[in-house]
Amino acid sequence: MSRIAKYPVAVPAGVEANIAADQITVKGPLGTLTQPLTGDVEIKLEDGQLTFVPANDSRHANAMSGTVRALVNNMVTGVSKGFERKLNLVGVGFRAQVEGKALKLQLGYSHDILHPMPEGIKIECPSQTEIVVKGSDKQAVGQVAAEIRGYREPEPYKGKGVRYSDETVIIKETKKK
Repeated sequence: MSRIAKYPVAVPAGVEANIAADQITVKGPLGTLTQPLTGDVEIKLEDGQLTFVPANDSRHANAMSGTVRALVNNMVTGVSKGFERKLNLVGVGFRAQVEGKALKLQLGYSHDILHPMPEGIKIECPSQTEIVVKGSDKQAVGQVAAEIRGYREPEPYKGKGVRYSDETVIIKETKKK
């Protein structure tokens, strides 16, 4: 059995988990998330804890039990606490601001970039060079942050671009004559 799947997922107060034949739904104060299931993993809710057991002895079922456990744990964390990803803009004249349902980015191009906010994602700009992406779905938060970073990735000579707050950019030495 997967080592990850051996640990149960605690369901905190205020969070409901509903297990159907083909999906699991987790509902909490920050929203509702659903995850489709295959028949490879059996999920049981007992005493406020979700346990995960492979349905058979196949290698695929063993692997899926750990995967489903990790996905459900992220769902429970997302609807109770939420996830956030911080980005920094490094460069002269690089700015960001929230305009309605879109994020306006000035990244040194001849035009401004408008990035629409998907449903369930909240974007904040505490300052002109900081972006905070928040939401209950970990995958969606990471995807939106990666799309914003993709508009101008950090370049290796001056380090200019959009980077994660915990990212370190290794600066290359310039060519010598």
